[in-house]
Amino acid sequence: MSLQALIFDMDGTLIDTEELHRQAFNAAFIEMGLFWDWGPHLYAELLKVSGGPERLRHYVASLSVDAAERDRLRGLVPAIHRTKTTIYRDLVAAGRLPLRPGMVQLLGEARAASLRLGIAATSSSENVTALLAATLGAAALPWFDAIVSVDMVSQPKPAPDLYQRVLGALHLPASACVVFEDSANGVRAAKAAELITVAVPSRWTVEQDLSAADLVVPALDALASPLAEIQSLHRRRSLKSA
Repeated sequence: MSLQALIFDMDGTLIDTEELHRQAFNAAFIEMGLFWDWGPHLYAELLKVSGGPERLRHYVASLSVDAAERDRLRGLVPAIHRTKTTIYRDLVAAGRLPLRPGMVQLLGEARAASLRLGIAATSSSENVTALLAATLGAAALPWFDAIVSVDMVSQPKPAPDLYQRVLGALHLPASACVVFEDSANGVRAAKAAELITVAVPSRWTVEQDLSAADLVVPALDALASPLAEIQSLHRRRSLKSA
């Protein structure tokens, strides 16, 4: 089957967002009266857990506090995450975030080739819409035939739910698509959905094990012609599995 669609993870893959997320978490902690500070090294470790609420619960579980305090902090997780989401949207609205290198070229080449586009995001639906509008412009939203956010599925990555739902929305089999991811959990999710996967690690995920991906590149602009090379990868993998 020929290549018919490209599917993107958003945070860290399509758009360089993780530093802004880190800042929003820290601002939310201050607003909630919590003496927490997620520095870059700690945040890189926490990114191994997919999804903001899950990341917060994981962090709470690691704290040296008594059982009563741990239960209290677990109960605060939804409010912390809502506060963080509001702060993050305000930060996004305040200035345009950069797309990862090579993404503009790849999106342009894909649209010119009439390939369909999808997003499988670990962010909430409200964040996804705001972020796409801030980076690509509101007029670009119709470019994507399927946008699935973590709040639309029962399990986050590394479960395959997000990608399976994107495939359902596109009405395409996995064999017709290629996925772009930046994290080990994302790669695991895509491969669990039987998708050909390209890993493009960010500075936050460069030390993660991405070896399960079909191709690992430091950035898409490292490829002379991103779409041509992705199409070649798809043909090779399709022939191998035939």
